[in-house]
Amino acid sequence: MNNLTAVNGFFLQGFQIHQNLRWFLFCLFLLIYCGTICGNLLILTLVSTSRNLHTPMYFFISQLSANDILLSTDIVPNMLHILLNNGGTITFAECITQLYLFVVSETFECLLLAVMSYDRYVAICNPLRYTSIMTSTFCVILFALCWLFGFSIHLIYIIITIRLNFCGPNIIDHFFCDTVPLLRLACSDTSMVHLVIVIIGIPVVFIPTTIIVLSYTYIVLAVSRIPSTTGRQKAFSTCSSHLIVVSIFYWTMFSVYVVPMKGQTLTMSKILSLLYTVFTPLINPIIYSLRNVDIKKAVEEILHKRVIY
Repeated sequence: MNNLTAVNGFFLQGFQIHQNLRWFLFCLFLLIYCGTICGNLLILTLVSTSRNLHTPMYFFISQLSANDILLSTDIVPNMLHILLNNGGTITFAECITQLYLFVVSETFECLLLAVMSYDRYVAICNPLRYTSIMTSTFCVILFALCWLFGFSIHLIYIIITIRLNFCGPNIIDHFFCDTVPLLRLACSDTSMVHLVIVIIGIPVVFIPTTIIVLSYTYIVLAVSRIPSTTGRQKAFSTCSSHLIVVSIFYWTMFSVYVVPMKGQTLTMSKILSLLYTVFTPLINPIIYSLRNVDIKKAVEEILHKRVIY
């Protein structure tokens, strides 16, 4: 009976709010989801079609966009259904699948942001060796390892979670199947799951964080040695978009999972979850497009070609 559950599914409460507010949030999140898909598809299209964007940095940005599409599609459509119906049921298999895709997507983003910081480190601290280090083959290997690591390492956690007994209640006070609210419903001992989560958290969170901190420490030291103010500004400008994305992502993730704020309510936890599951995938392409001259030029080239033809 260890791998069987007493309940066939769960009820996601979502946001228990007034109907008029639910309709407003439904329209808002639907608009955000459409903007997320369009914005990230635009990045993918530009990087794949524009020769000026065939560089390691933009390759990684395009993979971040693909991951944002995966994360949004995993969470938002079901959340919209929950908003319309003031809650919604989800089968055990669907819940576990949603949880698995969520943790894989978040893990991939953690690793990819670390890879992107290393790319910026090589570009600024070793510019003469940049093309020989960040080759196309090496970039594809890093990208594949990030996905492979994300999918494989969480299989252990998912298998142990499946083997837990869920005998009721089956109400999850959240808008998606997240780790903490799901484990609260388990009737059996969850200490092994929590231990696995801690063990996984070391390579998934702290190692990428260390790489990012070390990379930008060396970047700051290298840029501080540039004599001209213009040179320093130009060097920092290539990192500003990445730093903004890293700050938003890690602030929300650390607030919810690593060091939750004292007295954090379920409502506050849901709001913070909205930031990294709904808003961050929308913000990422905006940051990289509005603050990036090359992407602006690629958009202008496409528009110019359409006007000509």
